[in-house]
Amino acid sequence: MATENPFNSILKTLENPEGGAFGKYYSLPALNDPRIERLPYSIRILLESAIRNCDEFAVKAKDVEKILDWENTSPKQVEIPFKPARVLLQDFTGVPAVVDLACMRDAMNRLGGDSNKINPLVPVDLVIDHSVQVDVAKTENAVQANMELEFRRNKERFGFLKWGSSAFHNMLVVPPGSGIVHQVNLEYLGRVVFNTNGLLYPDSVVGTDSHTTMIDGLGVAGWGVGGIEAEAAMLGQPMSMVLPGVVGFKLVGKLRNGVTATDLVLTVTQMLRKHGVVGKFVEFYGEGMSELSLADRATIANMSPEYGATMGFFPVDHVTLQYLKLTGRKDETISMIESYLRANKMFVDYSEPQVERVYSSRIELNLLDVEPCISGPKRPHDRVPLKEMKADWHACLDNRVGFKGFAISKEAQAKVAEFSFHGSPAQLRHGDVVIAAITSCTNTSNPSVMLGAALVAKKACEFGLEVKPWIKTSLAPGSGVVTKYLEKSGLQKYLNQLGFNIVGYGCTTCIGNSGDIDEAVASAITENDIVAAAVLSGNRNFEGRVHPLTRANYLASPPLVVAYALAGTVDIDFEAEPIGLGKDGKKIFFRDIWPTTEEVANVVQSSVLPDMFRATYQAITEGNATWNLLSVPEGKLYSWDPKSTYIHEPPYFKDMSMSPPGPHGVKDAYCLLNFGDSITTDHISPAGSIHKDSPAAKYLTERGVDRRDFNSYGSRRGNDEIMARGTFANIRLVNKLLKGEVGPKTIHIPSGEKLSVFDAAMRYKSEGHDTIILAGAEYGSGSSRDWAAKGPMLLGVKAVIAKSFERIHRSNLVGMGIVPLCFKAGEDAESLGLTGHERYTIDLPSNVGEIRPGQDVAVVTDTGKSFRCVLRFDTEVELAYFDHGGILQYVIRNLIDAKH
Repeated sequence: MATENPFNSILKTLENPEGGAFGKYYSLPALNDPRIERLPYSIRILLESAIRNCDEFAVKAKDVEKILDWENTSPKQVEIPFKPARVLLQDFTGVPAVVDLACMRDAMNRLGGDSNKINPLVPVDLVIDHSVQVDVAKTENAVQANMELEFRRNKERFGFLKWGSSAFHNMLVVPPGSGIVHQVNLEYLGRVVFNTNGLLYPDSVVGTDSHTTMIDGLGVAGWGVGGIEAEAAMLGQPMSMVLPGVVGFKLVGKLRNGVTATDLVLTVTQMLRKHGVVGKFVEFYGEGMSELSLADRATIANMSPEYGATMGFFPVDHVTLQYLKLTGRKDETISMIESYLRANKMFVDYSEPQVERVYSSRIELNLLDVEPCISGPKRPHDRVPLKEMKADWHACLDNRVGFKGFAISKEAQAKVAEFSFHGSPAQLRHGDVVIAAITSCTNTSNPSVMLGAALVAKKACEFGLEVKPWIKTSLAPGSGVVTKYLEKSGLQKYLNQLGFNIVGYGCTTCIGNSGDIDEAVASAITENDIVAAAVLSGNRNFEGRVHPLTRANYLASPPLVVAYALAGTVDIDFEAEPIGLGKDGKKIFFRDIWPTTEEVANVVQSSVLPDMFRATYQAITEGNATWNLLSVPEGKLYSWDPKSTYIHEPPYFKDMSMSPPGPHGVKDAYCLLNFGDSITTDHISPAGSIHKDSPAAKYLTERGVDRRDFNSYGSRRGNDEIMARGTFANIRLVNKLLKGEVGPKTIHIPSGEKLSVFDAAMRYKSEGHDTIILAGAEYGSGSSRDWAAKGPMLLGVKAVIAKSFERIHRSNLVGMGIVPLCFKAGEDAESLGLTGHERYTIDLPSNVGEIRPGQDVAVVTDTGKSFRCVLRFDTEVELAYFDHGGILQYVIRNLIDAKH
């Protein structure tokens, strides 16, 4: 059992220069260990956490030594426990998390435990930001109209979350309409240093959204985890993680005039993808750091999932302190933060000589080399320099279908789709823009690019340029602060003039909540097979994510979103071709409307003020009228409504006993799906609209739900029946069993019938057959979506065999009791001659003590082929979860029986 902390001898008092003391803290310098000076700053945060939480039970002194000896231990894949200071949720992932907590309380009750033990032990912040859709755009009342629709669609979900905020201790729910979770975290929730009952320690956070990494720009260690892991962290369980390598990323020089933070992040993303940083921390340093604002850093940190790192960390320095002041944090708090971090060797002062830190590998970028660019058409790391965009677009039309190809014949490339738009003749060609969205916390948190976009709009309006009326334009800021500074600058009116009216404060187009495009435009696209384009300032552009009808999706800075909206096409060379004709008939070029760095800096300086942040976040704590009027049920146990199509009691703990079920292999399993590379969590569990012919639509229709009220899969994540039916329901799914046909179907191998994935899975289950999935590299990349593991588990999938897994998704599979297996290096399903029509047997010992993390296991098929795979349970704790049938079952049994 737990004992007194063996490191209490290094507990010191931090004096306040104004008199008295800030509190006590575990002093790293008091260890008198020279290795600390050489540790990356990000690793020092893990070290402090291990020291502070050391009880020789959940966290041991030998774990502290592993971290201290990081230089030698990190290459060896050693396991350490980590207890984050807090947990961050958004509503798409927050609803299922609160559903699980409510369900765990019921299970505790049934098994004779104390249901009140199911309570967050660390602060939990839940920001409702994923539910707003762009139903109404290009009007002054768009915000109000979209919010009314959001509340009408989501009244039950919001009421459930409001119940959770009162039923569970330590849980703050930020109401809808307040902003995007990561921007709210950066501007308001981020503590940098905690002071809890007089004990000081660094802020750290895990979130159920992969872009939680944005907070790393503030010097707070944070990253995305599966919803299942987050629930365990809330309940005080240490997270088991492999001590990561740290890639040192040196920045030198200065960005050229007119180059944006978005251009920089897309360049960094491509460089780090190429370098290979999966499972690692990236830590930024160098003289170029002083050239980056805090918002620039946050933009780079935000896209850590896109370059594959666990986090992209910027240690706290003077720029961080200036940002804390700008965002309205109190002077005394900032003084405490600086004093603590300096005292504990976690503050970077570039005016002092720097001790050479050790990194696992290093990479360098001269900021002068960054050029304007966008990324696409289907992946965030496929960067295209702006000057090469036209040629790249034509190559994409020519290339065979793939990440950089649409396979459009030369004859078809010349096609023009004629249609009538509200009585006026209109045309669409391949590459024409139909959605232009300034969206996502990645960029709306950055005043430079937001005000840059507004300056582009101003110049365009002065020249008399217009956006074609059928392009769906929108602006969805990540917080109300953006509205305040756009209004103060006097520039919002120009964005409005071009149709970039504010539509809401939430994720919108970035996560596929783009709303419908005009029916005439949609028909022109589908009837003529036009490759239409969306241009957005988001962080992801996977196929089918932004909108079902935009096959080409490009990530760009907000000013470039405006420029492409004005051009109306991505098939343009901005250097040589005009964007449009001015009011005098004169050709207007990109260079005519693009602001200088100095112009942008001047308007940022005069328009972004601390009072804006204070006023915005004071309003958040007061809620809004609609939220405050929501009625919620009483009681600590939730009263499940069996008729609800939003909140449904899941079956995870049905028939659960106090005895762990033990490990399971698979016997004579059929292959449910056979995939290639880069299957994302969007493919596995889409978040967007529910297709009218899908199994989920059928379920809703049978329960009397009108099609216009289907809402999205993301909003239905509190209902396991719908989410199981939505698993592998992405309309762009490419399953090799279908031999080239695209869509959410598979072959039921015993009968040869082509069925929806859900129907095939249910038939296998009813016949008593196990199923597995075959996949290529990067299986489960993209959002940290726990339903991408929960869904397959409910479909009866027992194992996934892939070339490689994205970090969070592998952990989620483990949390749900699915066996993750990797082909041996150099092998995959194709090289082994596997078609997916075989039956697969994987024998595992029934005693978990006989299984080792990362061991080889044999896979045998009924055709006589056999091969070896690596068992991707990476730690002993993950094996314990597997033994219990999943992480939540493990937590429940441990809370009931402390002797375990």
